[in-house]
Amino acid sequence: MTTAHRTRQNLEVQRGDHTTIRYTVSGPATGPVLALIHGWGCSRNDFDAVTDHLPDTYRVLAIDLAEHGESRSTRDVWTIEEFARDVAAVLEAESVDTAVVAGHSLGGAVAVEAGRQLPDTVSHVVALDALHYLSLFPAQSDEQTEAMKHMFREDFAETVRGLVEGGSPAGTDQALKDTYFEKMVAVRQPAGLRAIEGLVHWDMDAALRETKQPITVFAVRELTDQEAIDRYGDRFDITLVDLGSHHFQVESPEGTAQLLAGVVGRE
Repeated sequence: MTTAHRTRQNLEVQRGDHTTIRYTVSGPATGPVLALIHGWGCSRNDFDAVTDHLPDTYRVLAIDLAEHGESRSTRDVWTIEEFARDVAAVLEAESVDTAVVAGHSLGGAVAVEAGRQLPDTVSHVVALDALHYLSLFPAQSDEQTEAMKHMFREDFAETVRGLVEGGSPAGTDQALKDTYFEKMVAVRQPAGLRAIEGLVHWDMDAALRETKQPITVFAVRELTDQEAIDRYGDRFDITLVDLGSHHFQVESPEGTAQLLAGVVGRE
């Protein structure tokens, strides 16, 4: 059973004196917990329609990472590990004993880190079109890392446009791509740039070695290389989907909800 429009409660948690994390809670206090983490330059609102299609027995937490959406921070550390502490703060504030943590894009990396940091709380990690892009998620050489950082520093808007195009299968509506670009290019600075730098410095292989929970990746079929499947297929379960672009959770919320419910239902 799904709810047409879930009743959402907007809450916040303070992390010291430098970070306020805002998040949304819906569903019964006793239901299975699903925590949702947006991608870079996005916000928790991307999951509103997905949440409406989830079983109404689920307790859903949709979280704005620091300096994304309505969350604010003056901190100096913008690593994937620190974003995972944003998630941990919400889970602690909500007294969550066990949860499936799902993240889109950069949020997928954050979900892995949350699993590594909270082995007794996170039961399953889900990545929505994340972890399988070999030029972004695995640890890069110093030269590759500097090249990526240089592109963003030299022409931020053009590089963001390239990200959107790279995440759009052939035939994706131009107006849709423009909408994603306008949202992402407006990410708050300097956190936007620093978050990208944090991602390219993240050592995913090390994180995967230390994350013991099962990991499920839902990857856009047209954007997934066989090389990634060959490299990581024995570490996480890669399921290819045909629900739209890199932002398929926005374009196909009902289908995305079915994928997530399939994972939560197995826990």
